[in-house]
Amino acid sequence: MSPKAGANHFTAVQHAFTAHIRDPDAQSAPADVEPRRMAIYRELFFNNLSSLLSQGFPVLHRCLGQARWDALIRQFLIKHRATTPLFPQLGQELIAFLSQERETQPDDPPFMLELAHYEWVEAALLFSDDEAATDLADPNGDLLTGIPVVSPLAWNLSYRFPVHQIGPDFQPQEPDPEPTHLVVYRNRSDEVEFLKINLVTQRLLQLLKEQQSQRSGLACLETIATELRHPEPARVVQFGTGLLADLRRRQILLGTRRLAG
Repeated sequence: MSPKAGANHFTAVQHAFTAHIRDPDAQSAPADVEPRRMAIYRELFFNNLSSLLSQGFPVLHRCLGQARWDALIRQFLIKHRATTPLFPQLGQELIAFLSQERETQPDDPPFMLELAHYEWVEAALLFSDDEAATDLADPNGDLLTGIPVVSPLAWNLSYRFPVHQIGPDFQPQEPDPEPTHLVVYRNRSDEVEFLKINLVTQRLLQLLKEQQSQRSGLACLETIATELRHPEPARVVQFGTGLLADLRRRQILLGTRRLAG
C-alpha cells in the first residue's frame, strides 16, 4: 500500500470510528476494530460527555431524568458540531444546539431552554476573563453625583419562567404572567450569586450601561421618574439612592468612574 493510500485508509477509519461513536445505531463500526474495544470507546466517550455536561446543568439533568437526559446528549452528539475543543465552553455548545438546531420534543419541559441558559450563565461567569478590578472605579465615589460603573461580571437577564426556582419538585408548565428579571453576577470572592430585581432596577442598570453611559446616578433616576410619569420624582430619587447603595454593596456596581489624570 502506497503512503498516500495508507493515509487515505487511516482517514477513512477515523471518520467511520467517530461516526459510529456519535451515532452507533445508524453508523456501522469500522470493520477492523474489535467489537469489544469499540464498545469500550463508545461507552467511555458518551459517559464522559454526559457526566461533564450534567455537572454544568445539574438542575436540568435532574428535571429531565436519566432517560431523557441520555436522549438529549445523544441528539447533541449526532447533530451538533462544536466550534471549540475547550471543555469549559461545552455548555455554550449545548445552548447553541438547544436554541438553533434541535427540534422541540413532545416531552420537553417548556422551560428547558431558559433553565439551560440560566445554568450556563453561572459557568460562563466563573470562567470569564473579565475582572471587577478596583482600578475600574472609585469604590467610595458618590453614586448620585458621579457616574456609576456596572461590573463587567454582572449580567442583567429576563426569563419567561422563574428559572431560579425550578427543580425536580417545581416544574411550571406555563410561563409566569410577568417575566422574571435577574442579575447574575460574580463577586470579588469569585462567587456567582443572583439577585431578583424589578423593572425599575432593570431599567436603572440598562441606563447605566447604555453606550458606556456618561450620566450620573441622579440623572438616570430622574430619567426613570420621567418615564414612569411619577407624580413625585423626588421619591423615585430617594428610593433609587438606597438602591444604588445596595447594588454597590453587592458588587454589581463597582463605584463611580475615575476622573482621567
